[in-house]
Amino acid sequence: MTPRWLWWLVAAVVALEIPYPLVHGHARNTLTLVTVGVFAAASCAHAWISSGHRQAALLVAVGFLGFGAEVLGVHTGVPFGDYHYTGGLGPTVASVPVAVGLAWMMMAHPAACVAARLTSGRARLLVAALALATWDVFLDPQMVDARHWTWHHPHPHLPGVNDVPLSNFGGWLLVSLLVMAVLSTSRALPGRDDRPVLTLWVWTWLSSTLANLAFFHRPAVAVWGFVAMGLVGLPLMRSMSR
Repeated sequence: MTPRWLWWLVAAVVALEIPYPLVHGHARNTLTLVTVGVFAAASCAHAWISSGHRQAALLVAVGFLGFGAEVLGVHTGVPFGDYHYTGGLGPTVASVPVAVGLAWMMMAHPAACVAARLTSGRARLLVAALALATWDVFLDPQMVDARHWTWHHPHPHLPGVNDVPLSNFGGWLLVSLLVMAVLSTSRALPGRDDRPVLTLWVWTWLSSTLANLAFFHRPAVAVWGFVAMGLVGLPLMRSMSR
């Protein structure tokens, strides 16, 4: 049985994300950092409860792996493309905000749980990678708009999303495959309840669609993101409704 406090963490993530489109400047930056921290804590806590301390440790390792990929990307352009961070996301190491590692953690575990719900065997790795990488169709345009990072040569790009190159999404899929290969080395405990993190994944998908339509005025991002995450999200919704 999932402890009640974990559901309170889920509720806290939702409560923190709701005002994001309504605040600006330093307040928005602070809200972003707090949200990432609480979301990462919820994911790590669920990993520990559902699969044991080894899975939680692997999730921390994923944070370092994602952070390392970003350091490589900033300094070489591989695998995401040519970009740099511009500030607002807290302390940095090697020109990359520490919070970026937490961001990889916060969505990697829910994505792995989405795949576990939908598939088994070798297909699970690919579905998990898609569940994580497609989130970036929302994330990157949002963070570029917030002036947390910028692309030097954002071409070619998705129609209507002219500030993020396609190379970035390819890089995300590659790193997501590596991340999910790490997380797949552990097994779930009996009676595992993934509803808290599945709820967070679905919330991220649908709330990002609404925010881009109603608040950020980026309909192309809303459509591309909804369709991309929907490749996994629509089957997940059908599965959760049974």
